[in-house]
Amino acid sequence: MIDLSRTIALSMNRTTFAMLLAAALMVSCGSPEPPEEAAPDADAASAPAPEVALPPRKPSPEGARVWFVSPGDGAGLTSPFTVEFGLEGMKLLPAGEIGENTGHHHLLVNTPLPRMDLPIITDDAHMHFGLAQTNVELSLAPGTYTLQLLLGDDLHIPHEPPVMSEVITVEVTN
Repeated sequence: MIDLSRTIALSMNRTTFAMLLAAALMVSCGSPEPPEEAAPDADAASAPAPEVALPPRKPSPEGARVWFVSPGDGAGLTSPFTVEFGLEGMKLLPAGEIGENTGHHHLLVNTPLPRMDLPIITDDAHMHFGLAQTNVELSLAPGTYTLQLLLGDDLHIPHEPPVMSEVITVEVTN
């Protein structure tokens, strides 16, 4: 059987593929309201939502782990500051590149863990390091922040079991 997601991922740019995957997931979930011209169907309202076929989560090897090389938990920092990521038991590959026991870093800032069965979203709270980077210089406004690392596979989906760091808290001052 052909793995269509891998075939598509290899033939197009990673950002385009991620956007198409997200759009397909949204379309397959249906719209929250029926179109205005359609009358509600009593049987349809009680029918279960269609199941979305998600790609399987890739396995992570036993003992794989990520951590913050720096800063440490409770650190007082001035902005900008460097965050270094550590990884053991797996290798880094850029997003979109497929390999066994591989992934790339995602930095979660002031946010809980995302759903583990979907690609990690990209926004200010979910930073992607899809070029296999191992550090970043962050500029954050003064305040208290929680940081957590989460490894994602070639499609930005967390592994099974997830490879994630402990949550650390840092204080950013002027």
